[in-house]
Amino acid sequence: MAFQKAVKGTILVGGGALATVLGLSQFAHYRRKQVNLAYVEAAECITEPINREPPSREAQLLTLQNTSEFDILVIGGGATGSGCALDAVTRGLKTALVERDDFSSGTSSRSTKLIHGGVRYLQKAIMKLDIEQYRMVKEALHERANLLEIAPHLSAPLPIMLPIYKWWQLPYYWVGIKLYDLVAGSNCLKSSYVLSKSRALEHFPMLQKDRLVGAIVYYDGQHNDARMNLAIALTAARYGAATANYMEVVSLLKKEDPQTGKVRVSGARCKDVLTGQEFDVRAKCVINATGPFTDSVRKMDDKDAATICQASAGVHIVMPGYYSPESMGLLDPATSDGRVIFFLPWQKMTIAGTTDSPTDITHHPIPSEEDINFILNEVRNYLSSDVEVRRGDVLAAWSGIRPLVTDPKSADTQSISRNHVVDVSENGLITIAGGKWTTYRSMAEDTINAAIKTHNLKAGPSRTVGLFLQGGKDWSPTLYIRLVQDYGLESEVAQHLATTYGDKAFEVAKMASVTGKRWPIVGVRLVSEFPYIEAEVKYGIKEYACTAVDMISRRTRLAFLNVQAAEEALPRIVELMGRELNWDDHKKEEELATAKKFLYYEMGYKSRSEQLTDRSEISLLPSDIDRYKKRFHKFDADQKGFITIVDVQRVLENINIQMDQNTLHEILNEVDLNKNGQVELNEFLQLMSAIQKGRVSGSRLAILMKTAEENLDRRVPIPVDRSCGGL
Repeated sequence: MAFQKAVKGTILVGGGALATVLGLSQFAHYRRKQVNLAYVEAAECITEPINREPPSREAQLLTLQNTSEFDILVIGGGATGSGCALDAVTRGLKTALVERDDFSSGTSSRSTKLIHGGVRYLQKAIMKLDIEQYRMVKEALHERANLLEIAPHLSAPLPIMLPIYKWWQLPYYWVGIKLYDLVAGSNCLKSSYVLSKSRALEHFPMLQKDRLVGAIVYYDGQHNDARMNLAIALTAARYGAATANYMEVVSLLKKEDPQTGKVRVSGARCKDVLTGQEFDVRAKCVINATGPFTDSVRKMDDKDAATICQASAGVHIVMPGYYSPESMGLLDPATSDGRVIFFLPWQKMTIAGTTDSPTDITHHPIPSEEDINFILNEVRNYLSSDVEVRRGDVLAAWSGIRPLVTDPKSADTQSISRNHVVDVSENGLITIAGGKWTTYRSMAEDTINAAIKTHNLKAGPSRTVGLFLQGGKDWSPTLYIRLVQDYGLESEVAQHLATTYGDKAFEVAKMASVTGKRWPIVGVRLVSEFPYIEAEVKYGIKEYACTAVDMISRRTRLAFLNVQAAEEALPRIVELMGRELNWDDHKKEEELATAKKFLYYEMGYKSRSEQLTDRSEISLLPSDIDRYKKRFHKFDADQKGFITIVDVQRVLENINIQMDQNTLHEILNEVDLNKNGQVELNEFLQLMSAIQKGRVSGSRLAILMKTAEENLDRRVPIPVDRSCGGL
């Protein structure tokens, strides 16, 4: 294969993390040497994209409607479905893809964000002498290297620490990790190494140091999963695939094959979810790449089709960035119930997960409080007692449904391999099921190979190895500097744009609004503590974003980083989208309500808000109650028993702090449990009790009242005799 020829005898690397180690100039030379080889060889057999930019959704719908017959119709816009579309279209096949929701709206955006071979799968392969598991790891390590190369802006190598607390574990895990390097071969990112206890604590100072023996560090890849999925779909669209989100398959079309007399699947009846319009999309071959919903599409073909997928829920939580070092992850190889937990830096936050438990299949999975607390407890076991792991520090949480291929002999989902299965039904429906994020490309290749063979399609071999995804071709680790210099963007914003859009970041920068400040010149932020800017909303619509949920969860990642920040940004996002998409007031209200519901249920806002309710217990010492009552009464000067916006404004004016009324309303509303427009003393005491227990953190009202109290206490009258009597 072209990629294998290009990289033989070399070590492949990804993006930004290695640049820091090697230095920018050395890294840029290293990157050009590796990437250009892979791309040149691959490009010899691939024509340039048909479209400089992906066609609009409206144009794609017209293509779907007006094309008499496609060669391939892919159902499902996750990583695997988008990969199938890209593989097919780059072989010269007339390709269509439809997705009932948004690209990457399901499992593909709710992963651990790792591009990995699977250390635990290699362990199982060795312990059980399982050649199938070994091959899966080998394939995944090759695909890891390829993905880091074709999307360098969205991915990078990440060192992951395995802390050792028993001496006998050191040689055991060292051998296993070295085997992982060995299996990777020329695709090894960087050799693993052992750290002493002191060096381990230097790299990961938050680590539990009692009984710590040392640590082993190995390398895997990390990526922005939803943006990676989107890049695959957009690249397929640029190469000529007719791709459309919010297109639901209502039923499969069938016709009799005149040569064999057999009934064959010949397309799908599709419904535009946004308008309700229905039409037929005909194709010689239909591919079912719907992840957890695999069996529902199979039963459209044959109502008696056997169930081949078993769903497993994986919950993740996001915590503040100070819980982990910026460039070092942590692996807990054996949790209290035998599962594996990762603790990783991601987007300047810390991601922890995952759980693995059987679940029902749903379009709207909800993270449970039980799973959130399980992860927190495991994190506590590995962090120093100096670090208080608080429930209130969970900024977002989500549940992703993994589509695992069922093994009838398996007692639980943990022992099920994520090997993929390509199944061809009697009516010619091709199903791709199982697998993992990292191997989406090889899964797509196997699927299209099966489609070509089954339906006698004329096409050559797969051409996606070494093929750059959108934004990757002209990316460099110094690209963000040009954004700062040419457009006057903040450095943090420029780095974010470069690592999100790659060489397309300049197009976003051109759309950026003038700030009216001396610096930055352009780039108005959606929310102050994150580098997302308003221009990304406009550009996101060009990337097929149709709803506010698309924007907060997959075009930006706000919902996955901080649900409260996402909620704060929502009104402005809806306003900007409404302007671009001509939404009326009713549509804007509907989008706002739907997005808030998404945050509340699917992104952990419900679990977070339930930490403080009108039924919350007050468990404070009498001395604490007296102290908090005094603080409360500094605001409730009239002894009403409650405080309002007017009371807070009065105190703030006394200490010369200005705050607009809308912000004050939001701050009080977070604590106003019975939603009567005021905060009663009991509600305030419930808040302070929840803060002491760690269930709530970052309460703006609590911090504001404490700061105001301290300022008021310092404002004591100056005695006259201090100024020699005065006049």
